[in-house]
Amino acid sequence: MILGRIAVLLLCPAVALGQTGAGAGTQASPQQSQSTPQPNASPQLPPNPQSQSQAETNRPNTKQKDAGHKGKQTKRMFWIVPNFAAVSANTEPPPLTPRGKFVMATHDSFDYSAFTWTAVIAAQSLALNSDPELGHGAAGYARYYWRAFVDGVSGTYFTEAIVPVISHEDPRYFTLGHGGFLRRTGYALSRTFITKTDSGGTTFNWSEVGGNALEAGLSNAYYPPQERGANQTLRDWGTQMESAALNNIAKEFWPDIHHELLRVK
Repeated sequence: MILGRIAVLLLCPAVALGQTGAGAGTQASPQQSQSTPQPNASPQLPPNPQSQSQAETNRPNTKQKDAGHKGKQTKRMFWIVPNFAAVSANTEPPPLTPRGKFVMATHDSFDYSAFTWTAVIAAQSLALNSDPELGHGAAGYARYYWRAFVDGVSGTYFTEAIVPVISHEDPRYFTLGHGGFLRRTGYALSRTFITKTDSGGTTFNWSEVGGNALEAGLSNAYYPPQERGANQTLRDWGTQMESAALNNIAKEFWPDIHHELLRVK
């Protein structure tokens, strides 16, 4: 319907121009100019504004459809990795209760993907001989596995439940969802050190910074003596903070990646 109207608008000037040219070529007599219209000729009616408005209403809004995905999070990234702590852009959910924070940490810690990811980390550490004191073979792999699993569980509970309950912080990631690549990347990195409070304000991210420090300190209790000490604890803390920053970047751009994957399908 819309294409038809555009064609009519393009054809009308050409028709009018043709009629003008024909009039200029032959001069009509007064009797011809004063001739009465034929009885079978029907007058042209003006377009109905109601039908025009209805057509415009039914017209698909491509811009709104394309913009609808921006900042919309899913429960998982790539349909596997947990994404329970991500909040969609332009969304203000109610604050988490202390129980809600522990429930979220439990879901992240004991999700099926956590066991798979721990298996990958343990295999990598065994292959690289990261801690020679843990040994080799199946027994060595088991030692790597349970330590890596405890690292993940303790880190999640410290950063998503224990410290946030004490500091009254919201451990979720609130997606920006708009702006250029550098702006969104900078925002994601800043969320490693800045977070929201339960009351909706902004504060230093004690949950992430302090929680990862507690996890790094706790690892001294179950790793070999050669892997303990202040220097090792500081390195472990830096690794956890780097992982948190990369995780924030992945959460920020996941809605865009997810949208592109659906378009490819």
